[in-house]
Amino acid sequence: MLNIWRNLDWSILTDALLSAVPVLICITLHECAHGYVALRLGDTTARDMGRLSLNPIKHFDIMGFVMMAFAGFGWAKPVPIDMRRFKNPKRGMAVTALAGPCANVLITVLCLFLYGLLWQFSLKGRVGYYLVTGILRTASISLSFAVFNIIPIPPLDGSKVLYSFLSEQSYYKLMRYERYGMILLFVLVLSGALDSTLGRAVSWAFDKLWVVAELGNRLANLF
Repeated sequence: MLNIWRNLDWSILTDALLSAVPVLICITLHECAHGYVALRLGDTTARDMGRLSLNPIKHFDIMGFVMMAFAGFGWAKPVPIDMRRFKNPKRGMAVTALAGPCANVLITVLCLFLYGLLWQFSLKGRVGYYLVTGILRTASISLSFAVFNIIPIPPLDGSKVLYSFLSEQSYYKLMRYERYGMILLFVLVLSGALDSTLGRAVSWAFDKLWVVAELGNRLANLF
């Protein structure tokens, strides 16, 4: 029995853990950003339902979590928003929707800066390696989450931004069919139809933001 445990490939478990923690961070801050901006715009629904919380369990969606951890693209349990409480419902919904992806981009920028600042610790032992690797993976996953969520397919954030440019009649008509968008997303994600396009988009954005990591590294070299 002891030999079985010794022969297990623990790198698989380690890799899963290195993805799980960043995913929880990314989905939690993404959903909190939605709730906070909605609150600032006059909708208290998320706060009243206990969803304006940094507790990741509040925002956990098992299928979305699995997809994020293993496919790189996924979703969280949506924060409830009542757009009728906004002074300008369509504009308020668009701003609230954008808050999530914007939060993820900010997380990516912060993590890349920390990676550049701390990457030398990865050379000083296993703990340092896992710390720096986790920071870089958080940056990558967060950016993937941002790019995935701006796709204009309901219920993703991009659809709410796109719909804000439509007429009132068209907007509310399309919102009634929002639930069917999730079926389409399942098909696209599971079939791999989005992998190439989203992968290129994330890689392009990551390359552009890498200058932040270089800035952190230059700052580290000053000390």
